[in-house]
Amino acid sequence: MDQSPVPNGYMRNAQGHLVPLELVKPIDQERDRLVRELVAVAKDLNARLVAGKSKMFGDVAAFADLSAEQYGVKRGGAKGNITLHTYDGAYKLQIATAENVTFDERLQAAKALVDECINEWAQNSRPEIIVLVQQAFQTDREGNINVGRIMGLRQLAIKDERWQAAMTAIGESVKVIGTKQYVRFYERVGSSDRYAPIPLDMVAV
Repeated sequence: MDQSPVPNGYMRNAQGHLVPLELVKPIDQERDRLVRELVAVAKDLNARLVAGKSKMFGDVAAFADLSAEQYGVKRGGAKGNITLHTYDGAYKLQIATAENVTFDERLQAAKALVDECINEWAQNSRPEIIVLVQQAFQTDREGNINVGRIMGLRQLAIKDERWQAAMTAIGESVKVIGTKQYVRFYERVGSSDRYAPIPLDMVAV
């Protein structure tokens, strides 16, 4: 997209052509003005969120290091989850680390074993169990498997040796390919022990 300045009296259309203002409908001009105005607000919010996130993680890490030093300990390696409260308990923040998990080729071996079990049990098993297992291996539109559903199969108390072998294969196929850190803020509700989140997500605000 051409980002060169637009001469006075013109607007650039989606094909990159310069169009004289008198040929652009007033409603199209107003729509363009509105979107540009709100995009500027969004970009400012985004920049402040990026700066705020960096400060939050940096300040909490520095405080955790300072606290550890009180006991002659130096933190190192991967940083875990942290919860901090204000002195009066009115507010708390949580730093949470979530692993990005995927499965290697052994998941296909597990699925084959599970399919054997399901095909044999189809006549005698509760339909809820069959549906649960079948749904676990379904992929979304991007071809991704729901990690929670797959790992949930390991909670089923099924003693069949093939099933147990499949659960072992699932466990051994898990690969952690990265981690993400999240920061969340909470405010205590009145004098109760319950905390309500302070939304940072625009959908939740």
